Amino acid sequence: MSEQRKDKIILDEHSKDKDLEQHREDSSGQYLTTNQGVRLSHTDDSLKAGERGPTLMEDFHFREKLTHFDHEPIPERVVHARGSAAHGYFECYEPMGEYTMASFLSEAGKKTPVFVRFSQVVGSKGSADTVRDVRGFATKFYTDEGNYDLVGNDIPIFFIHDAIKFPDLVHSIQPEPHHHMPQASAAHDNFWDFISLMPESMHMIMWLLSDRGIHRSYRMMEGFGVNTFRFVNAQGKARFVKFHWKPKYGMHSLVWDEAQKIAGKDPDFLRRDLWESIEMGDYPEYEFGVQMIDENDEFKFDFDVLDPTKIWPEEDVPVKIIGKMVLNRNPDNFFAETEQVAFHPGNLVRGIDVTNDPLLQGRLFSYHDTQLIRLGGPNFHEIPINRPLAPVHNNQRKAYHRQAINKGRVNYFPNSLDGGHPKPAPAEEGGYVHYTEKVEGRKIRNRSESFRDYFSQAKLFWNSLSMTEKKHLVDAAHFELGKVETMAVRERMVGLFSQVDGDLARQVAMGIGVQPPSESNGVKLTKSSPAVSMADTVRTAQSRRVAILIADGYNHDEMSLVMEGLKKAGVHVKIVSMFLGKLKSLDGQEVEVDKHYVSTASVLFDALYIPGGKDSVEAMKTHGEAIHFINEAFKHCKPIAALTEGIELLQASDIRGVALAELGKCGQIAADKGVVSACGPVDMDAFLKAFIEAIAQHRHWDREEKDQVPA
Repeated sequence: MSEQRKDKIILDEHSKDKDLEQHREDSSGQYLTTNQGVRLSHTDDSLKAGERGPTLMEDFHFREKLTHFDHEPIPERVVHARGSAAHGYFECYEPMGEYTMASFLSEAGKKTPVFVRFSQVVGSKGSADTVRDVRGFATKFYTDEGNYDLVGNDIPIFFIHDAIKFPDLVHSIQPEPHHHMPQASAAHDNFWDFISLMPESMHMIMWLLSDRGIHRSYRMMEGFGVNTFRFVNAQGKARFVKFHWKPKYGMHSLVWDEAQKIAGKDPDFLRRDLWESIEMGDYPEYEFGVQMIDENDEFKFDFDVLDPTKIWPEEDVPVKIIGKMVLNRNPDNFFAETEQVAFHPGNLVRGIDVTNDPLLQGRLFSYHDTQLIRLGGPNFHEIPINRPLAPVHNNQRKAYHRQAINKGRVNYFPNSLDGGHPKPAPAEEGGYVHYTEKVEGRKIRNRSESFRDYFSQAKLFWNSLSMTEKKHLVDAAHFELGKVETMAVRERMVGLFSQVDGDLARQVAMGIGVQPPSESNGVKLTKSSPAVSMADTVRTAQSRRVAILIADGYNHDEMSLVMEGLKKAGVHVKIVSMFLGKLKSLDGQEVEVDKHYVSTASVLFDALYIPGGKDSVEAMKTHGEAIHFINEAFKHCKPIAALTEGIELLQASDIRGVALAELGKCGQIAADKGVVSACGPVDMDAFLKAFIEAIAQHRHWDREEKDQVPA
């Protein structure tokens, strides 16, 4: 190969930010103008024939302003309509030239700008963040050899084998056409009717009904490329690959009751968490990994490597970590960037190629076709957020919204009038060459027999879950199928669950009014995949949110020490009370209230702390909102801490089944099932250590009596 491309550019993690700078506009201190730059002297009244006369057609400002407004919305995405995004960079850990020619993976320490969009799949732009759904995880790499899009999800598999069924899947899960309900929910007859007739979906259904369907944060969920791709090296050797994103903060979820309440309290919960975390410096970070299978080993597994409804168990095909991604900057404008960004799995770079995965083959058509109507024509690649940093030279120079001004008389190839330029680049000059896979066979509408095992990996998933995760999956099935009115659909679903596991089918049946199966045809499989479970994940208190409940008369010194200790651990705190304004401590010091009970709730926090202070605690005993805050946090298995008189507030609530420190026994610290309490004076370092460890655990599922708590 030649040493480098003639148009080689040097990129770093800031290159896309610099590229976007030329498109940014700041109106601070400026005069109002038309879109043509003409300054306006008046914009409050249209031009009329007399003060009470008709508006005149010659009012170019009125017509421009209203026309622009009328055309402001662009069609929302058919799926993934509701999303949020961030800028950042990808850093390669080690040279990957042995496996791929991809330039952004060519050297250790090389940084590439990225833009990532997270999304819900089913709901419209106006739906809530915390609905049970698949989440999109799409990454645009602005590499020095062109844009590469890794368009994935938070679940490593999909519902269907072949993209031709995608319209049916989406139509079934969207609001039912006769009354257009429900919004952003699979809990209705049409969806489960479809699924009950599509056994290939059962593995995906297991993942969706699990805790992975209701993530705590975009920062706390995995991402996957879903489809099978290829790495191709400079010698033309190819390997099958699957892509993984592993979150720095671990994988953590909400509980269902909490997710429903958040949808009312803050429907932008995940979007807000992403934005605020970046603003506070808690940057979302993910390690990038690949699973690789040599083409010679394609048929050595009990799954088809091209089947999009199957995982490659990490115990069988290890994930090789090759880089990391850090998201460190919020967009300047939601519409211009998050809404207009266009992803496409066919946006590939040298060294990455596709396979015959039938779902991927359909996606290669659908994504580009979608952008044509959504973004108004074939020049959507010229929108600043979509524009590559690598130079663009071709003969596609017309159509709607063309931005580039192409010079010269020649716009065709081959030509002699411009020396044949722009001309194709040979492989040794960096030209993309498709992998030369041998293809032969008769034209046929059918699927491979190797795709027809619908239940083994669904059973593998069930075997891999902790007891708590299994209970949550069954509860989710009770909710979803409990909304289905058609008995035949519920019965068919129980029949499919029985093909996975008899005990699972019986538990589901008991909650939805279906006769439990007397015997099971479930898969006889004992194997599990620990990597599938969320039980053994990274646990850290860093970036977590803690509510502090107080009223007038709180213990300021005690609270300040706890706040300082939490902040040192990277935990964020908010003061919550009856009203906004300032509160006075028992010694006359003041603190500003961040949130009041009307505008917030325990479901918006990860943990709860109640300081001491006799007057403060006595006042909160009469605040039903404070008691509810505690009960609800306890019911959702969240960490709770209380000091001195704060223990009395816990005693006044309905929490039960946990041991609390005894009032009057100074220095005693009790830590039981995530509830940490102490009667001061106390070793504050030891108290903080116990509380921070409880926060890091995320949830404390061993609270057997939590369901008896009214909240």
